[in-house]
This record gives sequence, structure tokens and C-alpha cells, in this order.
Amino acid sequence: MNILITGVTAGFGRQIAIDCVKAGHIVIGTGRRADKLGEIKAELGDNFIPLCFDVSDLTAIKSALGSLDQTLLTNIDVLINNAGLALGLESADKASIDDWQTMIQTNTLGLVQMTHQILPYMVAKNDGLIINISSTAGNYPYFGANVYGATKAFVTQFSLNLRADLLGKNVRVTNIEPGLCGGTEFSNVRFHGDDERASKVYENVEFIRPQDISNMVLWLIDQPKHININRLEVMPVAQTFAGLTVARDL
Repeated sequence: MNILITGVTAGFGRQIAIDCVKAGHIVIGTGRRADKLGEIKAELGDNFIPLCFDVSDLTAIKSALGSLDQTLLTNIDVLINNAGLALGLESADKASIDDWQTMIQTNTLGLVQMTHQILPYMVAKNDGLIINISSTAGNYPYFGANVYGATKAFVTQFSLNLRADLLGKNVRVTNIEPGLCGGTEFSNVRFHGDDERASKVYENVEFIRPQDISNMVLWLIDQPKHININRLEVMPVAQTFAGLTVARDL
């Protein structure tokens, strides 16, 4: 299969790209860091095609996709919208507007733009699978998740509405909604490079790892084409639903 994965330079995207190539697929991997893309290319060889651009930049998306062989571009079997990030954990009244805008531009606009570019080809050949990487933050609010959680709620709802729009077409859509995940740059990015603070998020917890999400992606790809897995919400056993918080007067 021909598989396009956004955000392959670290975390979920990198592991999914590696596993897909090892499974015999051709992977088009996108990211903003050319050096990291080069490292993956050196590791995976000819079946990995790197594209360096920011998913929030529509002009860059069109230019990068336009550089592909058109037969390959029009025959992408799987689009995995993985690129995304969280920035900050401050309450809404103290959060950075720059962080908010970056999350919106990447997590929602970037995902929508990539989908808008690839979906028409899937509809034209009446075959395809879109896998969106959302988050449990889109389902359950928590302190400091304000705009990050809202962007992931958008991804989840967008995925469901894509399914509605694709009625009668053989294009599938799955939303993966992970909980606490380690072994990625997620918290390091969220805390703006504060590695010590990031590491504390995962202390004494058996968290979800990139390999776990990659295993789910490969399972989804291998499902019969008459089956659509709408949503996969996954948490580590150590994580569960929090009780509703109450502020008490002193």
C-alpha cells in the first residue's frame, strides 16, 4: 500500500513509518525537520519518501505534494494525520495566545488541509483509509488542556462527520484517541524544552508507547475493507476517569 503519514520525525509518526515500511508498504513521511527526515530515509531506504514542510502551510503542502510522482499521489491508500502538539499547561487566563494559535494551526487546520488535499483522490478511486490521531483530551477536560483539548475534540468530531459525508463510498475513517503516552517528545514540547518537568509526567507509570499506537495502525490497515472502525479510545491501565473537582471555601 501507499501510506502518507504526517509528523514522522518523532513519536507515533516515526514508529508507524518504520513499522509500515517493514511490513512492505511505501511510506510518504512528512515533517518540519529535514535532518530527522534524512535519518529516517537512511534507515528505511527507497520505500520511505520524505517530504519536508509544515502542515499548517497550505502553499507548502501543495508544493510538496506536487513534487511527488502523480501516479503515486493519486493512489494513496492510507492517510495518517498524526502531526500535532500540545503547548503549555497553564489555565486559560494565563495561557500564551501564541501557543493557542500554534495548536489550532497544526492540530486542526493542518489536519483539515492534508485531508482536503488527499480525500478527493480516495473518493475518485472509491477506496481509501484515513486515520486521524486525536486524544482522550478531546473527550474529557482536564486542567490546562483548554485549547489543546478543544483542538482534539475538533479532530474527533471532524472524523465522525467525514464518515457521514462518505456514505456510499468505500473510504473509511478511524479516529484514534490515546491517553497518557510516553516515549515521545510530547511533554518536552508542551513544556517548551523543560525535560525535567516532562519526565515527571511519566514517573512510576506504565504508559502507552509509540509501538502500541503503531500496532493499532497496522491492525487497522489490515482490516477487511467492508469494516470501518469508527473510534479507538485507549488509555494505559494506570489511567482512568477522574472524579469531578470541587472548589471548597476555606
